[in-house]
Amino acid sequence: MLKSVFRFIGKLILWFLGLSILSVVIFKFVPVPFTPLMLSRTIDHVVAGEPIKLSHDWEPIENISKNLQKAVIASEDGNFLEHNGFDFEAIQKAFENNQKGKKLKGGSTISQQVAKNVFLWQGRSYIRKAIEAYFTVLIEAIWSKERIMEVYLNSIEMGNDVYGAEAAAQHWYGKTAANLNVREAAGISAILPNPRKFKAKNSSSYIERRKGRIVKIMRYIKLDY
Repeated sequence: MLKSVFRFIGKLILWFLGLSILSVVIFKFVPVPFTPLMLSRTIDHVVAGEPIKLSHDWEPIENISKNLQKAVIASEDGNFLEHNGFDFEAIQKAFENNQKGKKLKGGSTISQQVAKNVFLWQGRSYIRKAIEAYFTVLIEAIWSKERIMEVYLNSIEMGNDVYGAEAAAQHWYGKTAANLNVREAAGISAILPNPRKFKAKNSSSYIERRKGRIVKIMRYIKLDY
């Protein structure tokens, strides 16, 4: 009986490893059609009897302004181009801030956020974080940094029911993602910690200050994929 249980668990692990690696390889070349978060939000609307408002348009990275690429690095992951998926210095700083009783902050890199948004469910648990770390290692090993950025900018939530750079650019500024200027790109990246609460346009004083800091940092970022 015990051997059968272990054999079953072993098969499950092998299937998980095989399917996870296959999915990462596929998404190295194929646009991500939707994410678990998009599905979850859609189900919430259906259950509430509300119209489905999801806005998501995939664009290749060549059609996404370099200003936005620099802005999300400046706001979300300053060492994105150097690390291998994990920024241990940022994790340490986040841990120290949280220990001091300050507002809880994470140390997630862009790569970790891609792993979470594309392959996993929302929520906080040690199991989910462990699987997130596994997928982070996979995408860093199989994808290029440019591909990670491309998937990130096409998948994350950038407004209430707004996903990806193209939909966000249209929603906030009425233009394409390719034509975002420095300040507009900073506006979108500034709201990423809570895109359902904050506004990229006609923003609060808090977001305006974030925009200013992001613009300053962007000047020193050189994209070298």
